[in-house]
Amino acid sequence: MSLRSPHRVPRLLALALLALPLALPAPPAHAETGFQALIDRFKGIDERVGISQSNGRIEAQSVDVAGKYAGLVTEVDAQEGDTVEAGQVLAKLDDRDAQAQLLAAQAAVLQAKASKAQAEAAVMQAQSALDVAVTTLGRVTTLHAEGHAAQSALDDATNAKTAAEAALATAKAQVQNGDALIASADASEKRAEIALSDLTIKAPIRGRVLYRLHEPGEVIAAGTPVITLLDLTDVYMNIYLPAKTVGKLALGDEARMILDPIPQYVVPARITFIAPEAQFTPKSVETTQEREELVFRVKLSIPRELLEKFQDVVKTGVRGIGFVRSEPTADWPADLAVKLP
Repeated sequence: MSLRSPHRVPRLLALALLALPLALPAPPAHAETGFQALIDRFKGIDERVGISQSNGRIEAQSVDVAGKYAGLVTEVDAQEGDTVEAGQVLAKLDDRDAQAQLLAAQAAVLQAKASKAQAEAAVMQAQSALDVAVTTLGRVTTLHAEGHAAQSALDDATNAKTAAEAALATAKAQVQNGDALIASADASEKRAEIALSDLTIKAPIRGRVLYRLHEPGEVIAAGTPVITLLDLTDVYMNIYLPAKTVGKLALGDEARMILDPIPQYVVPARITFIAPEAQFTPKSVETTQEREELVFRVKLSIPRELLEKFQDVVKTGVRGIGFVRSEPTADWPADLAVKLP
């Protein structure tokens, strides 16, 4: 049996604690992100004459495609990520009630046309009665002049002609009323067709499905969005610049974008909006100035013809840096010359 000194254990423990950091692996160094590398690459560009920069994200105009009427969702044909054409069917609502209303409207059109046909037959009958009354009046007038017919007979013939004229006028008015009934029934039929068509929700533009908001079997209220589309012809980046820079910019000025995933390319753009009022720098925007500094939002839009060529690879949310010329006569540096795949 061995005996240990009471002072030896604390000494051993202390030596073990001192040796522990040497045994543990060193923490890994933080790798520089691609976007930070992009920022560092153009960190000094503000020192170049007439060029200003700010970072931002690629965004696209979104469109909420909604049903005009309340109803039961029976089909949703679009999937998130799909690219759809303008007019393509995205979803359908239950249309049984609308179908019944359309059939009723079509029946009303047939009824109005039948009423007009009856009125036209009445016109023919009234015209025949008027012709007889006119002939009779002529004969009675001749006989009365020769003294062979009494005055009362002449009066009766005259009154009969007047009544026949009134009947003809009434019959013609019924024909006009029939035309009005047909027009009203046609309008009701057209309205029923439109209501039926509106139960089929179609894409108003060519775009990419961002969100599929409802599924078959759900009952939605009127005006409830079913699909959210991204308009791939309206893609832009918002950057934030100080007043001293914004004051020299104008709508339509050239701009440039360099995106984090493809820093080897330089995308051309145009200034399409300059905010009329300043705001505090958004927290999501990294600038070299203090966050309390007021800045103006500037919208850089990618040309539509360029988007049509590359819209299948456009992705929103991608970070990048936007560049503008605060001096319109300044030349773009070589590393900001337009370069596309």
